[in-house]
Amino acid sequence: MWSRSRGRGVKKQAKFGIGIGVIVVSLGCLAWLGYGESKTYYHTITELQTLRGAELSHRIRVGGTVAPGSIHRFTGRVDFVLEGEGKSLPVSYVGSDPLPDTFIDKSQALVEGRETDGRFVAEVVQAKCASKYEAAPGGTVATPSTATR
Repeated sequence: MWSRSRGRGVKKQAKFGIGIGVIVVSLGCLAWLGYGESKTYYHTITELQTLRGAELSHRIRVGGTVAPGSIHRFTGRVDFVLEGEGKSLPVSYVGSDPLPDTFIDKSQALVEGRETDGRFVAEVVQAKCASKYEAAPGGTVATPSTATR
């Protein structure tokens, strides 16, 4: 009788161990897949034009200068052209967040998304505003504390 109850306990522990193992393996697989989807590769505009095949299926980040007069706003998207290293890249921003106030002609921008049919479809746009920290007329460099006064 004693061995019978012990046998049930071992069986119960084995089922419990297998269940925990399945859960741990499932969470590990989900974490690995999530990590792969969230990776973003940075490329220059010149490098982007040389990518082929599977390299284009990854999320890509590209930086450049917004070409003057190239920003065109449409319902659901904003089209513009990024320039860098003597090359240009047409971009369509389709993200849900509003574009930053510093996103203007000749501003530095960083776009994140995928290339499709010769056009870069961006889901994220970040704009830099370097002029805030450039030397003021008169020779002194503006710091964050003096630039906002």
